[in-house]
Amino acid sequence: MAPQRFREQFDQIQRAMRDVPLAMGPDDSAEFLYEKGVVLARDGEEAQLVEDTVRTFFTEAADLTPDTVRRASPRRNRSGITRIQVGDPGEGAAGADRAVAGALRALRQTEGRAGRRLVSRNHVVSIAVNACPGDEPAPAPQGAAPNPAADEGPHDPDTAVGVLVVDTGLMADHGSYPLLAHADGDLQIRETDEQGVLQQYVGHGTFIAGLVAAVAPNTDVTVRNTLNDAGAVLESEFGDKLFEAVDVNGWPDILSLSAGTSNGRTDGLLGVQAFMEELRERHTLLVAAAGNNGSATPFWPAAYAALPGWEDSVLSVGALRGDGEFGACFSNHGPWVNVYAPGERLTSALTGWATPVPYVYQHSTYDACRYGFAYDCTCQSPVHTGVLSDESAGAKPDQVMFQGLAQWSGTSFATPVVAGLVAAHMTAHKENDPRAARTQLLAANAGFAEVRGAHVPALRPPTWRAVPAERPVARA
Repeated sequence: MAPQRFREQFDQIQRAMRDVPLAMGPDDSAEFLYEKGVVLARDGEEAQLVEDTVRTFFTEAADLTPDTVRRASPRRNRSGITRIQVGDPGEGAAGADRAVAGALRALRQTEGRAGRRLVSRNHVVSIAVNACPGDEPAPAPQGAAPNPAADEGPHDPDTAVGVLVVDTGLMADHGSYPLLAHADGDLQIRETDEQGVLQQYVGHGTFIAGLVAAVAPNTDVTVRNTLNDAGAVLESEFGDKLFEAVDVNGWPDILSLSAGTSNGRTDGLLGVQAFMEELRERHTLLVAAAGNNGSATPFWPAAYAALPGWEDSVLSVGALRGDGEFGACFSNHGPWVNVYAPGERLTSALTGWATPVPYVYQHSTYDACRYGFAYDCTCQSPVHTGVLSDESAGAKPDQVMFQGLAQWSGTSFATPVVAGLVAAHMTAHKENDPRAARTQLLAANAGFAEVRGAHVPALRPPTWRAVPAERPVARA
């Protein structure tokens, strides 16, 4: 059986976040990642209630240690969240996991009486291509054009729609790509390793910015380098980082976010609740990726689109396969996903415009789709051998060269396509309200696709063209 990319990526993210011991959950089922031995609570009285309740519960439990329960972060921050240590990560995964599970169990009755959540794991939020990637970037064929192709239209700084991309930063040479001539923001940190090889998921934010600019030329795209450590950040920090991103130039018209996590719940993420509540009062439209777990489990913050009060302020986006007619095998799905857009083998800017830059694949492609689909999916094509996979042990990994454009797949990339379509609608119809533009766009232009047997709304840019999969090469 092919190894699970989620578990491979766990090791990759753990290396990047080396000072934060991580675990997989729930119950080692590899649905999400979280910090060992730590829970989250709201600042003030609720944090004190959680701390006291957990300590009392642990005092009565013979196999849990009340002495480990203490504050692990400052009592006040922008997101209103406190980290509370409940176990010793040094005891190993089993000990730390038992402490977190015990803390959640200790608050269960209290939460029931309060009618709301008081405690949470400290989840790892990652770019949606990361913890469960759709695939890895592949060099675009010789002479390939962007796909979606660049829409015609001028860039007018007086009327341009502001789009903020919260992701990895821009590549240093992004300005040599014509569509990103007006892009601004943070530069990617540590593009290559000591051997000059591109690091994993470097260029993710640049690729996304290129898609927005192709679909909507009259945009001012700003990219923030919020997710620099293997595209991942702790939930306890994520809300503050979102606030920091919008504070630089003010709240944008559209916020394109290709990151999130599942958490096994249906009521959102405690760590971003303050940001989401402020978002609801602003004019900004959050366009968020549904994630690549191939699951119906809500993926946050995208799934806020289905919660009362956020229906207008959040637009959640799933991915269509290369033919644009059906859901991509990796795409999350369910009633909390608002719309689907092409997300398989899109072509956009990556890096190395002046000089080719090498990249070593981290994951193997497989003989069959890891989700059980019959079409030639990204699990199989284009064929390569990766270095993280157990199946590639002893095999020479593929090293490929990038110069300019790349092909890449994931809900990470369907998301900026939709963000661009909303922005283009705003320009074409002189609409200043991005939330009104979202409603108008879906009403007037959404077609339909088939996803897991359901007919769902779908948006396809006029300049997008279907991309057939390369037939996988038979392996010896």
